[in-house]
Amino acid sequence: MQSIRFSLIAVSALTAAPACAQEASERSVAVGGRYVADTVIVAQGEESRSFVLHDVEMTAEADLQKLIGVKGLSAGGHLLANFGGKPNDAAGTLQGINNIEVGSARAKLYEAWVQQAFAASRASIRLGLTDLNADFYQNDSAGLLIAPPFGIGSELAATGPNGPSIFPSTALTARLSVDVGAHGYVRAAVVDAKSGVLGDPTGIDFRFRDGVLLIGEAGTTWGGKLALGAWRYSQRQDDVHALTAAGDPVQRIAQGAYVLIDQQVAGDEEAGTHLFARIGLSEGKTTPFRGGFQAGVLVTGLVPGRPDSQVSFGVEHGLLSHGFSGNLLDEGFSAADGETGIELTYQDKLASFLSIQPDIQYIRRAYSDGHGRDTLVTGLRLIAAFGDD
Repeated sequence: MQSIRFSLIAVSALTAAPACAQEASERSVAVGGRYVADTVIVAQGEESRSFVLHDVEMTAEADLQKLIGVKGLSAGGHLLANFGGKPNDAAGTLQGINNIEVGSARAKLYEAWVQQAFAASRASIRLGLTDLNADFYQNDSAGLLIAPPFGIGSELAATGPNGPSIFPSTALTARLSVDVGAHGYVRAAVVDAKSGVLGDPTGIDFRFRDGVLLIGEAGTTWGGKLALGAWRYSQRQDDVHALTAAGDPVQRIAQGAYVLIDQQVAGDEEAGTHLFARIGLSEGKTTPFRGGFQAGVLVTGLVPGRPDSQVSFGVEHGLLSHGFSGNLLDEGFSAADGETGIELTYQDKLASFLSIQPDIQYIRRAYSDGHGRDTLVTGLRLIAAFGDD
């Protein structure tokens, strides 16, 4: 009952956002918000159960050149609140099944940054709390899919003391982005290895005691995206399996690289077909995953007369590290080389501000305790979004 009451309050608050956003737009401030409600049914897995999850977000971005006269300067903020069930406990997967599921329910300051553009706006420097996945290791056409591996590769998502600067907690970041020619770009960032924001138990880490994550990506946006990227941590991390003679974890540098392609192969901006694929590898010692791949298709404007209709199909595979597989065997599990999932989802608008998205996933889990490795998940996502276009 409390969840229902909160959902109604959130929708009511967001419904008022368009007027506020319009007023803000006249002050060169773009304001937006969305509320996402997921109903998830784990039909087959560790146990069969149903769950409800909630995601509430408010964003604001200000053109400080118009507001205070500083050329090329802008700033942004992002508030986030997540709560609800934990369907992956029932699904039993290693990579997750829902991209708004969190370990602990809380509200937080997710992003807060300032950005200075220069060189005729062909380059920019951004400082602050930012989502790493917004600029790196991203297939835009995979964004409709709900399974977390389609957001960022698991071999990077599972790194760091408590995960890199991605949902649900970001970290202090300095990012440089430069346009090259008509379609090329180069990006690089230095990111605090320990994520944390206002609202998390430990707050923001200003000391950088765990070192930094260095990441770079170069590519072209011609026809979509084609890019290469690499990442490396500055401080050593625990091996997931190997021990020293004293019984302590062996210390290693976590690092990896990836390649991605995301291209429109048919149609136009209103109705088109997009193919995407991505492969990532890591050193395979400090996380459960030594690599993986994701691939799929997005079709927009699928249904005649319904320009907002979209359907996406994706397949992903997380390749287990040998050390983590050894841990599973030591604990009595039957371990495979990796975990494989497929997802089919469809989204359409019920109203100008409201979208509906049924979803189905099948996962062949990486391990089994003798009760099978198949997981089947169905879901229904409702998205209420408001704000400046």
